[in-house]
Formats: sequence, structure tokens, C-alpha cells
Amino acid sequence: MHIHILGICGTFMGGLAALAREAGHRVTGCDANVYPPMSDQLRALGIELIEGFDAQQMALEPDVFVIGNSVKRGNALMEAVLDAGARYTSGPQWLSEQVLQGRHVLAVAGTHGKTTTTSMLAWMLDKAGLHPGFLVGGVPLNFGVSARLGGGKTFVIEADEYDTALFDKRSKFVHYRPRTAVLNNLEHDHADIFPDLAAIETQFHHLVRTMPSTGLVVVNARDEALQRVLQRGCWSEVQRFGARREEPGVLRARGEPHAFDVLRGSLKVGRVDWSLLGEHNQLNALAAIAAAEHVGVSTEAAAASLASFENVRRRLELRGEAGGVKVYDDFAHHPTAMRTTLDGLRRKVGPGRLLAVFEPRSNTMKLGTMKAQLPWALEEADLSFCLQGDYGWSARESLAPMGDTAQVADSVDALVVQVVKAAQPGDHVLCMSNGAFGGVHDKLLAALAARH
Repeated sequence: MHIHILGICGTFMGGLAALAREAGHRVTGCDANVYPPMSDQLRALGIELIEGFDAQQMALEPDVFVIGNSVKRGNALMEAVLDAGARYTSGPQWLSEQVLQGRHVLAVAGTHGKTTTTSMLAWMLDKAGLHPGFLVGGVPLNFGVSARLGGGKTFVIEADEYDTALFDKRSKFVHYRPRTAVLNNLEHDHADIFPDLAAIETQFHHLVRTMPSTGLVVVNARDEALQRVLQRGCWSEVQRFGARREEPGVLRARGEPHAFDVLRGSLKVGRVDWSLLGEHNQLNALAAIAAAEHVGVSTEAAAASLASFENVRRRLELRGEAGGVKVYDDFAHHPTAMRTTLDGLRRKVGPGRLLAVFEPRSNTMKLGTMKAQLPWALEEADLSFCLQGDYGWSARESLAPMGDTAQVADSVDALVVQVVKAAQPGDHVLCMSNGAFGGVHDKLLAALAARH
């Protein structure tokens, strides 16, 4: 089968492309913005990438066009597909029919931590000899690729609540029909398609309604929104995790985020000693351990496997050091994720200065829905630097309560000048964006090296 993927460089569609190629299909694709790490991964697989969406791509005559959810009406190639009556489908639908059918699907959903938790879970199953397939919205360092078919019965997938395609407005995850579902946390996000938190809760309940009675829902015991989701009806077994105090049957942690015992009730069932930081990752670990147990991996073995877990690219990834200043990259793009990431780095560096550099690039942030939360999100930073884009709202006004500790620039180059002027040896610079951020990391390192 020849499939041509529209929007191939998104993390999900790029992973789907890798799976299709591994399954023996001919895969081509196009996108408007081609950037690493997905573009590098696709080219390494020998997948032909076409820049742009011109209608001449109809000449490829694929068996099916697979349409990414970034593609809108008015897109030249999409219009040509519709005019020609050509066969098309969504990425989640193709995946469900061609890859997930007959597998034990373990789906990881939630506003934050999906990529990291999915990677943890895949690693646990791999270490246990289950040879899982997986599709992750990033590149797990333990595997070096974002997706693989696997040789076993299990398949681990990052389950996104964003809409499926322009012709299917259900959340992606309803296509996956998991037997094990992790519900990590739930906040208002994707404000471009969800008017409020209640609308997202409805989509999460749709996911719960697809679960078999022999399935397992792994749910964060601390999250009120998720409790409301389950109160609307749940027909599967439930395993809660993350309670702050002893509760019968609930998984919880005792100890610091980097070294802790895993308890079920009062009984110690595992131990985690690893390199990751932050309470959020401790909770991610508990969720993954509970999910792994559902496919036969003991809590002790699952917890022990995390000692060799290496996380995901763009998750507090150290990009380099120049002039005594360390520059990190992180995917954080929601205020809660920004605050959590800064808190994790603060725990690591102690009293060292933190400089936060970010762009409000996600659709939710561009709309200004959460602009008032930015000062709160940046509290752990000593200095903050924001890229002002064409958002329709003023970053300078939103950050005004922070006074001299926040600066705004109208271009990446101007932002680099601001950061380099303020940076001192021993500082830690954290760059946060869900895009390429104009290559700010390399530009910062080059400028810092030149100054030194």
C-alpha cells in the first residue's frame, strides 16, 4: 500500500509514518514546516518529504491520503483530494485499522506527562521481555525512535485528546480502544477546540466508555476533574495512584522524587532510584507501574527498570554549555507544565540562577486564554524572557507584574541579545517551546561562546 501523509512532521503523524514504513508500506508525505527531530527521523527511514501542500502531489496517486489534524479546508492539496473523490482517512483511524487491531493497547492520556509516561511504560514492558510496539509524541532516548511495531501482543500509545481531523472532531484517543488506559491529570487546554474543562471531561468519558469490562483504568487519585469523569460511569476495573496518605489498594510514593519506595496501601511493592527530577515524574512513574502490572509485569520489576530509563528528547534536555552557562531545551508550553519544569530544574540546581526563555506558541497560548497565568508559571525563574509573536495579545502587558525580572523581544535574535547580556557564568538557561523556537538554543550557545 502507498500512503501519502499530509502533515507528516507532527510527532504523531511522523510516528505513524515510521510504523507504516516498518510494516512494508510505501510512505511519502508533506508538511509546511519541516524541522527536527521528526524530519531527521523520517529522512533516516528513507521517507520522501515534500515541502508544502501543492495540488501537484495528486500525481503520486497513493492508495490512500492520510490527513493530519493540522490540515484545514482551503489547503490546496486537501481541496484537490476532495475534488477528485480520492480515498482519504485520518491518522488515528488508519492506525486503528492497520496497526492496533488485535493488540493489547495501553493508552496514556492526560494534559501533562503523556510523552514521558508513555516512554516509561514502553521501557518497562521492553525490559520485561514483552517486545511492545509503541507510538510516542517524542523520541525516547532508550529507543532512539518515536515508534515501532514491536514483536509482542502489547502496544503502548500516547493518547491525545486533540481532535482527529477536519472531518472527525472526536478526540484522537477514541480510535485506539485500549484495554489499559492511564488518566494522568486533566486541565483546560487546547482552547482552540475546547471551550472549557467540562468539554474535555466529556471527551475523556468517551474514552472510558470504550474500555472493556476486563480493562483497567489507571487514574490519578489527586485529580478532581478525573474523579468527575469516572463518576459519569466506569465499567472497568480502576487502579488509583498518587494518594498523599495511605489508602487501601492505592499506589503511592514514599521518599524524594529521585529515590522512593512504591507502596500499595502500607505494603512496599517496589523501589525507584533514577535520574529524573520532580514530583510530576514521580507520579508519572506510579502511573506507568500500575499500567505495566495489568499486562503481567510485577511492580517490583517495573519500578527497578526505571533505573535505566533515559527520558525523552526535549524534556529538560541539556543542549550544551558555553561561557559557563548551561542551556536546556524543554517542550513545556502550558503554564502548569512551565511551572513544573522550572520547579524540577530548581530542585536540581539549588540556589543557582534560572533564566526562563519561552514562546507562547501553542494554540491555547496564542489565543491568550492563559496569559494571566504566566507570572505564576515563572515564579521559580530569576529572570524571564518571552518572544512576542503575532498572538493578538501583549506579552509585555501580561508580564508587567513581574517588573524588571521579565523582558520581551520581538524576534529570536533580539531575544538572544537580551539573554546573553543578562547571563552570568553558573547560570542555567531553560528554553521552553513546543516548536523549533527559531533555533534559539544553538544561537544562544554560539553567542555565549563568542562573548566568552
